[in-house]
Amino acid sequence: MLALRKTRAAPGLEALDAPEPGPPGPGEVLLRIEAVGICGSDVHAYEWTEGYGHMAPHLPLTMGHEMAGRVLAAGPGAGIAEGTRVAAHPGLVCGACPACRRGEPRGCERRRTLGLTCDGGFASLLRLPAANVLPLPEAVDAELGALVEPLSVAAEAVRVGEVSLGHTVLVLGPGTIGQGLALMARAAGAGRVIVAGRADAPRFAVLERLGFADVADVAEGPLAGQVLALTGGRPVDVVLEATGHPPSVAEALGVLRRDGVLVVAGIHAAPLALPLTDFVRNRHQLRASHGSARGTWDRVLALLARDPEGFRPMITHRLPLERGLEGFELSRQRAASKVILTP
Repeated sequence: MLALRKTRAAPGLEALDAPEPGPPGPGEVLLRIEAVGICGSDVHAYEWTEGYGHMAPHLPLTMGHEMAGRVLAAGPGAGIAEGTRVAAHPGLVCGACPACRRGEPRGCERRRTLGLTCDGGFASLLRLPAANVLPLPEAVDAELGALVEPLSVAAEAVRVGEVSLGHTVLVLGPGTIGQGLALMARAAGAGRVIVAGRADAPRFAVLERLGFADVADVAEGPLAGQVLALTGGRPVDVVLEATGHPPSVAEALGVLRRDGVLVVAGIHAAPLALPLTDFVRNRHQLRASHGSARGTWDRVLALLARDPEGFRPMITHRLPLERGLEGFELSRQRAASKVILTP
């Protein structure tokens, strides 16, 4: 079968013929992939930027961790019917380490991630634990199912930031995660959501279609001036970061209210220089969010089922898997928002 594989610890990705996975064992399913999204993490791994060296010991592997499809076959005890359309959670846990035994699987000491440390979904077939698939509501098709993972990452960051009714929220980064942060902040009751980016017209256009009119293009002027102009001089309550650009964190502290929360959700290739004295005097809270929990996925699926077409503008390009490298280049050049590949 055709697969997009990372074969070496260097820039690049290859479209190769890969063996099909065998039949599912006990507690496993064989998934026929119907849609898989190109994530910012995939692009960074493709470029082999700083912060992705942890993949090296696991290469070669098939990438792709935002996926949905149908259960082609189910092993004994899988507990899910063949033909069920599902989304796949990329975090594989051992179930036996101290964290797993405490009921804290996100702290698994032997955790693996589909598409980053083991074979993922840029292929037509994938075998994985049945515990990692979630049935999709009838209203949610495969391409929207491929959005469940990034939307859940965003929803988790909004939870960590304690966004609540009436908050003014600043989102840093207009890409897929940033769009998800804006959508999930609105769903949490935020009264105003401002999204900042740099010379990112295609993604600003997506945000407009999603219903977000307040954007700050830092290519046109300093972040603080643009944000405070939109708020009438009032600082924001919460900042949600998804840029992977450390200076943006320090800049955003200048528009965050005293005791306000800044959540870092981006993957950063460089350290952060933080004005600690101002940070302490303003009692700012810096929090981190990474990945998502099963309960977050359930909430996202409920939101998707309620208004599926409200999320579809996030998808700007649909390509067959054999044109996957073209999709990566579109993403690298920020000419696309979310690219969905179909095996």
